Amino acid sequence: MELESSAPAGVMNAADEIIGRPLRKGLADQAAILCADRSVSFAELDAEVNRCGHALRAQGVQRGDRVLFLMDDSPELVAAYLGTLRIGAVAVALNVRLAARDLSYIIEHSECRVICVDAHFLDLYQSAAADVKVPPVVVQVGGAAQAPQVGYAAITAGQPAELASVMVDPEEVGFWLYSSGTTGKPKAVMHPHRTVLVADCLERECLGVGPGDRVFTTSKIFFGFALGHSLMGGIQCGATIILSPAWPEPKLIIDTVERHRPTVLFSTPVMYRNLLREGAPMRPAFRAIRNFVAAGEKLPESLYDDWLELCGTPILDGVGASETVFLFLLNQPDDSKGGSSGKPVSWAKLRLVGDDGQDITEPNHPGQIAIQTSCQFVGYWKQPDLSARALRDGWYFPGDMFEFDAEGRWCHLGRADDMLKVSGQWVSPSEIEACALTVPDVMDAAVVGFPNEDGLTRIALFVMPRSHATDTAALEQALLATFKSTLSIYKCPRTIRFVEDLPRTATGKTQRYRLREMLKHPQ
Repeated sequence: MELESSAPAGVMNAADEIIGRPLRKGLADQAAILCADRSVSFAELDAEVNRCGHALRAQGVQRGDRVLFLMDDSPELVAAYLGTLRIGAVAVALNVRLAARDLSYIIEHSECRVICVDAHFLDLYQSAAADVKVPPVVVQVGGAAQAPQVGYAAITAGQPAELASVMVDPEEVGFWLYSSGTTGKPKAVMHPHRTVLVADCLERECLGVGPGDRVFTTSKIFFGFALGHSLMGGIQCGATIILSPAWPEPKLIIDTVERHRPTVLFSTPVMYRNLLREGAPMRPAFRAIRNFVAAGEKLPESLYDDWLELCGTPILDGVGASETVFLFLLNQPDDSKGGSSGKPVSWAKLRLVGDDGQDITEPNHPGQIAIQTSCQFVGYWKQPDLSARALRDGWYFPGDMFEFDAEGRWCHLGRADDMLKVSGQWVSPSEIEACALTVPDVMDAAVVGFPNEDGLTRIALFVMPRSHATDTAALEQALLATFKSTLSIYKCPRTIRFVEDLPRTATGKTQRYRLREMLKHPQ
């Protein structure tokens, strides 16, 4: 696939590839961002990007320096992020729900020069930075900044609206993503400027997105899914991206969809489930959406079927990672199937590797996926051993188990370290979870393995009922009957626990380690 770039051979700048493309197409006066009652054109956004770049330089930011963003999604975040890229510094958007200790770790780990903080997150920052040896410059966004903070409005006011981009080698690092993970400290995933050369491919090639479309990603920009497919992909396509500053809740998302009328919606399986509970797929504004895309974790087949029945348009399940930013598997609009992760996109090569290290070429044999794409990362900051394990001979090994069928559709089976060996055979938690979700009173489910008294692996199922009034004894019997009629005996859970909610990361992934901890304590 030929990648478009306006830069001279051998150099580029990611900001030019993102905001520059719609400007070169004559879209300067079109809306780039809709956020509540604000509308920002591509020309206005570009001017603010340039003012931010000048302002950051005035605060001492140099090429390669890290700039952190502890900000809600907003036009200011987009402008400051792109301004950071334009001056050759490294942009890092942070989870706004970080614990103070994790934020403190990231500030020191990143050795950042500047952190941009929304005024209402200032207390969190100050708590986190109390013991930081070399605190960064704090740019306060909103409110009246008091020393030592500097105000965003004050440092950008009067700055020139023109700024020449710093041209860099495409392999030079331009931005990081701190992976949420499900255990341990966050990892800084380093991406080069060349990553954005494919930013618009999914929207343009697969979904037909272009000028006049409106793209809404319910996840926040610190999450690679939203960073890639809204801030980068949506803008690069010349579409209008819709931002919602507040933390995503179903009723807020419904209000945003009805107000701004997106044509493409990116969200997570958890959020689609919650929207379904609120009756969203039957509302006219949702039925008018051309494409729904899901990623973050596997989309249950039952949710796919329910949404399609009520809305008339399928949810297109896909798979990506912080390490690729953009999806590398996707169900196409004219070729989707419930329970499938889709087929490889044109900008990615995939392999399936068995326990013996050899490629699996026959369908329906599980193995670990390996990915090669021009948008993959270059390593983890200060973690060379981990980088070497994940990146081997130009291939990225994320540690996920997949299989493919005779039609070339891939299916995500879960993390390799979550796969269970029961009675000498591999068992995928997602298969059991999907079976549990077919039982009418089950809202959500998660499976983990645990050792019995003999040290053998047994299966535990955690179930979130649809209602507090659900008769859990009757539900347990319904689950057992469904498993017995559907699954092989060795796949049937020996333990079932009912919970009010499942523990998840900020990006919606189930924290299985916390479920395993719960099993250590009898009910």
